[in-house]
Amino acid sequence: MLEHGGRLLRAVRQYAIAREDWLDLSSGIAPWPYPIPPIPLDAWARLPEADDGLEDAARHYYGVRQLLPVAGSQAAIQALPLLRPLGRVGVLTPCYAEHPHAWQRAGHQLIELDESQVEAQLDQLDVLVLVNPNNPTGRLVSREQLLAWHAQLAKRGGWLLVDEAFMDNSPEHSVADCAERPGLIVLRSFGKFFGLAGVRLGCVVAELPLLQRLAELLGPWTVSGPTRVLAQACFADYMAHKSQIERCALASQRLATLLQSCGLAPSGGCDLFQYVRSERAAHLHDFLARRGILVRLFEQPAAVRLGLPATAADEQRLAQALADYQKETA
Repeated sequence: MLEHGGRLLRAVRQYAIAREDWLDLSSGIAPWPYPIPPIPLDAWARLPEADDGLEDAARHYYGVRQLLPVAGSQAAIQALPLLRPLGRVGVLTPCYAEHPHAWQRAGHQLIELDESQVEAQLDQLDVLVLVNPNNPTGRLVSREQLLAWHAQLAKRGGWLLVDEAFMDNSPEHSVADCAERPGLIVLRSFGKFFGLAGVRLGCVVAELPLLQRLAELLGPWTVSGPTRVLAQACFADYMAHKSQIERCALASQRLATLLQSCGLAPSGGCDLFQYVRSERAAHLHDFLARRGILVRLFEQPAAVRLGLPATAADEQRLAQALADYQKETA
């Protein structure tokens, strides 16, 4: 299994600190979960049905005409490489590690690229994969650039796969509205923006024949009945969407300012996390963990990613720990 954030129980064992005493900032998930609506007994007792309104609510929320709900975008990440003949797959790095892992495991030739290398390599690629905004750096590639890359790939039957897991906070940059075009595939994640990662829901936006092939590969009932009820209510709560966007933006800016004031100027980030590259990243990660604050450590390049503190008290706790770190390393 690849390394991911959110592994709090492992930290509890490693550092011998009780679970309730931790401040977990290791995942880029909004720390304010949407309220759970009442879930009728039928949702638990019956097999899920695809015409219950979830698809309509999701299409309206994302502004698209067709999509496929899946059991977390991870399900699509693992399945999509099986729907193409073996070929050359470019991945913009650093990247959410499950993407290159899935394509390599399926037998494709993987080529790691930075953004400046894409143009020179594009005509030799069958697929280009990227996360936008990037995880973990927060880098954002413009709509215009993405659609130009897609047009070039599509001429040869290629794919552009854009993982928009962190796009809900800045929907104006999404290319989901263009994903009916052949060869453009967009993944959207429910759990991060709505703060409900445990329900395991994602949506794939693409041309209908590809969605049908993916649905056949994944099989029936991939999204549970309770999740379908819950997600419909969240997708339809438009006032809460605006509030969540504003709250995340303010919290992310406060986090960036705090890091800057402690000599840890962010190297990137978005409205759900901040990213700090540092040769001492492993030391910072351990220093915070020994104080019950869990952040996400990356080895290549050496960096940490910090999610949003949920409360003023959490912010103050992080600020004190970072001030102590600054003193120790001064």
